[in-house]
Amino acid sequence: MTAIRNILWISFEDTSPRFGCYGDNIARTPKVDALAAKGLQYNQALTTAAICAPSRCSIITGMYASSIGCHHMRTSRVSEVFPELPTPYDGVPPAYVKCFTEYLRAAGWFCTNNGKTDYQFGNPASAWDLNQITSEEDQETAHWRQRPDPTQPFFAVFNLGITHESGQWPSYHRAPAVTDPGTVTLPPYLPDTPVTRRCLAQQYDHIADNDRRVGVLLQQLEDDGLADSTAVFIWSDHGEGLPYRKSWPRYAGVQVPLIVCAPGVPADTSCDDIVSLIDLGPTVLSLLGQAIPAHMQGQALLGPQARPHRRYAFATRDRIGESYDHMRTVFDQRYTYIRNYLPTTSRGPMQFYRHKHPTYQELYRLEASQELTSDQRWLFTPRPAEELYDRHQDPHELHNLAADPAQRETLERLRAALTAWQHDSKDMGDIDEVSMVRGWYPAGRQPETTTPMAIPISAEHAGMDHVASNATITASAPLRLLVQSGTQGASTEVRINKGPWRPCDHALNLSAGNYQVEARAIRYGFAPSAISQWAVSVN
Repeated sequence: MTAIRNILWISFEDTSPRFGCYGDNIARTPKVDALAAKGLQYNQALTTAAICAPSRCSIITGMYASSIGCHHMRTSRVSEVFPELPTPYDGVPPAYVKCFTEYLRAAGWFCTNNGKTDYQFGNPASAWDLNQITSEEDQETAHWRQRPDPTQPFFAVFNLGITHESGQWPSYHRAPAVTDPGTVTLPPYLPDTPVTRRCLAQQYDHIADNDRRVGVLLQQLEDDGLADSTAVFIWSDHGEGLPYRKSWPRYAGVQVPLIVCAPGVPADTSCDDIVSLIDLGPTVLSLLGQAIPAHMQGQALLGPQARPHRRYAFATRDRIGESYDHMRTVFDQRYTYIRNYLPTTSRGPMQFYRHKHPTYQELYRLEASQELTSDQRWLFTPRPAEELYDRHQDPHELHNLAADPAQRETLERLRAALTAWQHDSKDMGDIDEVSMVRGWYPAGRQPETTTPMAIPISAEHAGMDHVASNATITASAPLRLLVQSGTQGASTEVRINKGPWRPCDHALNLSAGNYQVEARAIRYGFAPSAISQWAVSVN
């Protein structure tokens, strides 16, 4: 059996499992379906949030966003609507938290991300091999084919963004449409109007476009002779961008496709167990034979470090854009339990970005004319303190069973499971956002990563102290140059003679030659350090 050397992640934005392999008869997804037939399909894969940045944060770190202060959505820019919000800021995770790609880079993998990152703590330069590329246009070219050594193993991410909710806005023009709006099936919580049907039909067309892009990437693997040694993952950051789905930590908001095709993974199999996308990073580390850090809250689904699947999965909702909220959800195989910390408010707090969506506008239009059914009025009704749904009997989560005496045992079990998770995960949702940011940004200023310094160790430098930047270092071979930042948790990188940046474990070994050595340090949530440089001559 061929060993797994490479990983290809293909991320569909804002996509519920509307693929043929998931039983959708309208979907046109032959490339994804063929991949699923050769691999493993997860039928209950759930994200940790129904909105992109907190979800993507947990995927790349293996940590719940609510555990590391990255649970509020859209913090990196000033709100045009409410500039009084404590933005802009980057989340500052604990010093030990890293994008798991840092562990792969240190072990020799070439790591690239084509397109979106959106991790809530910036895009750390230490996470990717091509992060000296700064423009979005250049970032879109990131590819495993850019690795300097064609034999180097790689981890490559491609984010397929056309399925983003904004693709359903009137400002997005697509012609001609392929999916007939009359053939789509609308859930009962959305109004059956031409506008809503057109939005969902457009999503099917966008998924079909992404399927073609999947085919291109898979063909490139074949052309490069890498298909047999590469594990391919297909997933989405959360459910599709329709009301009641995206941004809402309900089953429809967090259920996503997850397909893994890899050497050693049984073909044409499916799994009905609950899994969480927080498990993706640990799974990659396990498949590639790398240790999973003990602090990670995710767990491996596959590989030698795989653990039994979860009994529960958890999801969160906090501030999104300009609107504060606070919801926590736990799912098991059958039930959904939601705890609303703001039960006095309706389910529809204003989000200016989300309400650009035509279907949200349809809901408001039809509510004003009293044309919505009771199931479609969910956006305008006060939310209860607790919600409990039996998805086997009520797949759309419309009938709240929290007050049903027959469900008392289930309610108390899930209530206790959620409370225990909040305690064990150190949920930061109870912390006022202003206070949280003030703790990270004293006097309102982002902290800066300390500029790296160097200590040369050679016959000529015995007992020598550190060397300042811009100094000249002359030594006899071999020279060992220790490079380190004084910022706790900072990742240090070096590059030599303007070559690529490489992770540095604080020790650089140099043989005879002349070098221009540069060093930088990156601490998540901090401003990056200045770049140190030394002219080094080794005789």
